[in-house]
Amino acid sequence: MLLLGIDVGTSSVKVSVVDAESQKTIASAQYPETESEIIALQPGWAEQSPDVWWEQTQKAIELCHQTALYEPAAVAAIGIAYQMHGLVLVDKEQQVLRNSIIWCDSRAVATGEKAFEAIGEVYCLPHLLNSPGNFTASKLAWVKNNEPKIYDRIDKMMLPGDFIAMRLTGEISTSVSALSEGIFFDFLNNRLSGEVINYFGFDKKLFPSIRPVFSSHGNLLPVMANKLKLKPGIPVSYKAGDQPNNALSLNVLNPGEVAATAGTSGVIYGVSDQLTYDPQSRVNTFAHVNYTAEQKRLGVLLCINGVGSLYRWTKNTFGATQSYQQLNNKAAEAPAGSEGLRVLPFGNGAERMLNNKQVGAHFHNIDLNIHTQAHVIRAVQEGIAFAFRYGLDIMRENGMNPGVIRAGKNNLFLSSLFTETFVNISGIPVELYKNDGSAGAALGAGIGAKIFSSAQQAFEHVHPVALIEPAANHLEAAYQEWKTLLAKQL
Repeated sequence: MLLLGIDVGTSSVKVSVVDAESQKTIASAQYPETESEIIALQPGWAEQSPDVWWEQTQKAIELCHQTALYEPAAVAAIGIAYQMHGLVLVDKEQQVLRNSIIWCDSRAVATGEKAFEAIGEVYCLPHLLNSPGNFTASKLAWVKNNEPKIYDRIDKMMLPGDFIAMRLTGEISTSVSALSEGIFFDFLNNRLSGEVINYFGFDKKLFPSIRPVFSSHGNLLPVMANKLKLKPGIPVSYKAGDQPNNALSLNVLNPGEVAATAGTSGVIYGVSDQLTYDPQSRVNTFAHVNYTAEQKRLGVLLCINGVGSLYRWTKNTFGATQSYQQLNNKAAEAPAGSEGLRVLPFGNGAERMLNNKQVGAHFHNIDLNIHTQAHVIRAVQEGIAFAFRYGLDIMRENGMNPGVIRAGKNNLFLSSLFTETFVNISGIPVELYKNDGSAGAALGAGIGAKIFSSAQQAFEHVHPVALIEPAANHLEAAYQEWKTLLAKQL
């Protein structure tokens, strides 16, 4: 029996087909090969077209089929992972009304700050576990205030994964996890937040029906089944944001377990059984994929917006003809500390862990007589690792003290230099897994369709491929200098 997972990322859409019995990936494909465009109509804005996501999804499924490594009719369920916090709006004909305002868009920062002040910290933090910030609710309010003609035509608002499920099934649904990442959910009362909805003046009819993450979110329409060469009627049985899904793919489901990723954004995501929150909302708490009112499982999320984006920019600017592996090798030629070169990796919108400030990316202490390409690449990797350490210290302030971090051996964790720097500067061992967001979504589909008897069964063949233990930390002084440089920007 086969499971199909779709991962709607910022850079591309990836699809994997997984064998349910062995939990092994049979085939994977992504589309496009080059990174998708982020539309920036003004500084700090970031949009993408949901219709382009849908086209890319179809292309990626087609490419997966073209491997001829499986029989498409054997796919029994579909799971979807998606970039978090994006706003998708459709009319009564399920047509998209405007581009999605995506996760790294900063236009609604002031809207969220005003809402936090008006609704009040006393309500927001214990009930929402966050300030409204720059999340989906504030983005919807921005549309209401600035594009009233579009707002008046809205039938349903969605997160990106809800949209892809709608295209596959014709049904529109959401989950507590999705609503919580949008800052629409009241955890203490276990319902949509009336206070947020009333403050912004939203109509409750805009919100889809709420279903568990692991459940049927509709069945594949015959017309879509024919187009995608899949069996009609199979369920979309799982939908989750990319970071909860990454945690799922690493079997991070229980309190105290922690996942990390260093893709387009950098994230540390820890599971808690407490309704915890950071007083400054620098790290954010959302309902995890296995959250229920009876058994609370919360994901505490630290995000650095521009990790992979910065590394891609570095490659394009300083090593356009080289592969990422060549860049990683080149970085190792420079000494630890990059001979004083420091990089602040914050050039992709407002950073939540920096109190929603747009700090920008900075290179400090460049010496034209000393620093080479190797120094620049190493300093970028060290600067990203320092940003992770900075965020980890915030998480520690809030009671999250991981004994080990699980990460997929992909993106920046393919660099042994970055991985060792991350481990040594944080003091926390890292277990590396052969994981993938689309494969995780496929396994989530198997859980939701009850093909697996439990989540534990879905991961019985998933084991780490490496364990990196902390060694001597020779970068503490460099990190403290980095913190001083950051403080000057704040």
